[in-house]
Amino acid sequence: MTVEGHEGGCLCGALRYRISSRGLALTACHCTDCQRSSGSAFGMSLILLRDSVQLTQGTPRTFTKEFEDDGRLKHNKFCGECGVRIWTEFSKLPQILNVKPGTLDDAKWLNPVAHIWVRSKQPWVPIPDGVLSFETQPADFGIVLKAFADQQAHAK
Repeated sequence: MTVEGHEGGCLCGALRYRISSRGLALTACHCTDCQRSSGSAFGMSLILLRDSVQLTQGTPRTFTKEFEDDGRLKHNKFCGECGVRIWTEFSKLPQILNVKPGTLDDAKWLNPVAHIWVRSKQPWVPIPDGVLSFETQPADFGIVLKAFADQQAHAK
């Protein structure tokens, strides 16, 4: 199953969205920010072009985090009613959205092609064999993009 054509939303239903094109990548991130914001051992990231995500209902609220090392901004979009984060926007990559794939109506097909920031992962979380793994952010994210494109091509 591919990313295109999926719909999703928050827990209470106030926010809804639709994905109109194939995604760029699906990763599991083990950084401490993702652990804290997800309340779990890692966060999932479905990376999409901004133009392929259409808000179909509601207006999200925003929480912005500034990174001390370089001043870049991360804008977290969430439901003001139930608090569920739907996507993240990045000041340095304005054409990209990072959708939280657990908010999709059908998430059974999710299969991350890479685990990133594994130096911060919880010791009890296994990394599956055959999946890309990076200690921090990949120096060449093109490897992750290619792996996802290959995965999606085989899913059709």
